[in-house]
Amino acid sequence: SGNTREERELIRENDTKKPLIKEEFLTVNPYSRPAEPLTEVRNIFIHYTANKDTSAEQNRSYFENLGITGERSASAHFVIGYDGTIIQCLPLTEIGYAVKEHNYNSISIECCYLDEDGKFTDETYDALISLLGWLMREYDLGISDVKRHYDAGGKPCPLYYTEHPEEWERLKEDLEAYIMK
Repeated sequence: SGNTREERELIRENDTKKPLIKEEFLTVNPYSRPAEPLTEVRNIFIHYTANKDTSAEQNRSYFENLGITGERSASAHFVIGYDGTIIQCLPLTEIGYAVKEHNYNSISIECCYLDEDGKFTDETYDALISLLGWLMREYDLGISDVKRHYDAGGKPCPLYYTEHPEEWERLKEDLEAYIMK
């Protein structure tokens, strides 16, 4: 891929540890866990739940219930709670229904939040950084491979990072610092 020399260096240096993850895989169903193979990972997409004050467990339950209601197709590999809990909803060997054009080549992370503006709590932010660092190590990805849902199709998701692009740049700087420490 078109990674710069700095990115390649970062990829080489990355030895971040796997954070604490609660595995609670969804039941296989056509709407949120189609159990189709994810054969390559080129990007990691960050989302926000668009559902203020809801927990990681509640958002996981929403994905699980889609298997019953069938009202829409949606899921993500991970949901990070506003308390920093990381729940894994899908195995990394399977696709999620998160970013239409990229379901077959990406991993998605949904983040919970408390404030109207969509800003993540410090706990969510720190958990996200540690999860990203580890996933980047697992898949040999650089900072430029980490994207907002917004970057694929322009949906204002995650809201805070589409309305504050300078904060998105800061997140990437913090991520780089975390990996290089």
